[in-house]
Amino acid sequence: MNIQAKYTPVLDPDFIAPVLWTKAYEEKVAATPGSHLVELALTRLDGTCFRWSGMVLPSEGENVALNNFYIERIVKFLLWMKGGCTILVAGDDKIAEMLSATYCHGGAREFDWDFIGTQIYDQPIQVKAVASADLPAENSTSVALGRNLDGYRIGFDLGGSDRKCAAVVNGEVVFSEEVVWDPYHQTDPNYQLEGVDDSLLRAAKHLPQVDAIGGSAAGVYVNNEPKVASLFRGIAKDDFERVTRRMFFTLKDRWCERMGKDVPFEVVNDGEVTALAGAMGMNDDAVLGIAMGTSLAAGYVDPEGHIMPWLNELAFVPVDYQEDGGVDEWSKDKGVGAMYFSQQAVARLAPRAGFEFGSMPYPEQLKKVQAAMAEGDERARKIYETIGVEFGYTIAYFAKYYGIRNLLFLGRVATGDGGQLIIDKANEVLNGEFPELKINLCVPDEKTKRHGQAVAAASLPKIG
Repeated sequence: MNIQAKYTPVLDPDFIAPVLWTKAYEEKVAATPGSHLVELALTRLDGTCFRWSGMVLPSEGENVALNNFYIERIVKFLLWMKGGCTILVAGDDKIAEMLSATYCHGGAREFDWDFIGTQIYDQPIQVKAVASADLPAENSTSVALGRNLDGYRIGFDLGGSDRKCAAVVNGEVVFSEEVVWDPYHQTDPNYQLEGVDDSLLRAAKHLPQVDAIGGSAAGVYVNNEPKVASLFRGIAKDDFERVTRRMFFTLKDRWCERMGKDVPFEVVNDGEVTALAGAMGMNDDAVLGIAMGTSLAAGYVDPEGHIMPWLNELAFVPVDYQEDGGVDEWSKDKGVGAMYFSQQAVARLAPRAGFEFGSMPYPEQLKKVQAAMAEGDERARKIYETIGVEFGYTIAYFAKYYGIRNLLFLGRVATGDGGQLIIDKANEVLNGEFPELKINLCVPDEKTKRHGQAVAAASLPKIG
């Protein structure tokens, strides 16, 4: 296929942007007689269903490998973007067989099969070939959370090194604080439960009453239950099921009893709340938030201003189709987001730029590169230029799946002169390759940085 890029990442010349590979593939499909339709449905046990359809090449010769690669990469993207535990395939039984052999115990995507299926949606991923008429209809309602600023509210944000909490009166922060904690290695499930309650009690002292509580936390949360979260990784499975899974319901019960009334209580992923905070700060919607930190975190607010019931775990989505793309140590897949847009990306590119960090921890490598960038070191500049070019192409690919008017850019990698260079190079790619996309790349303003997350979290529940 003829894949032509106007911009080449200086330290990663073999990078293949999925948006360009997909365009070349679709052009080949359009020019090939006998191409046929494949339809997919990703479903969950609660009836949620996401649909996708596209044309593929006739199943013969070298086309088979192209079809398999095209569909498998899209399925991988959709699984981590939207989530689901059953994949229904109509239009090509061979593709269904390929996916079934890939997403299974012992398959190439065993990590995804278990992590998304068993750990998040309570069932290992299953793949089934069905007739087109038997595919369920799209069923994905948005979550009407956020932008509720009335009354006396508490907002909290749970991170790996501290927990933040704020008292909010009609949208204005009247008290906020950060409390240092160490949840990662705690084996007592009551450590996190009582720690959060302690912060809520501290904030409540600054309010005449508590009408609602909203929170954000790192990890995957479904209907106020933590499914997978590093904050609770030291807790044994039995204790997790006994205490942690329902900890926010326990807290809600406590506060209802304390206040003598119903106190709405909502908790969602911190990436979603970051995107919501950005949308509220900009007074606009269609916001994709991207945080380049320890890993790649994301959140999304749709064009109507709603949080969607999606995973948005873009650390695991494919962003590079080259044969020798960076391999993620956890999932064992190559070319995925965390390896290109986080401190891991800096560590991956540093040796190519001429830095010799050896076994230095990734956060320290990032600090060294940031310091070098501040001093005008051309080696550091090449790292940020590379990330920026690849980010530009990846934003264009994300725009095929997300409605984006605003891209909120934050995280440790985004700070300093290097962060601005990433934005500049990404804009250069978007303007030069994809002028039809009108996407505003921005960083949070100071007010959003200080209090935006707390206010957005506090605004999640609706009173009454």
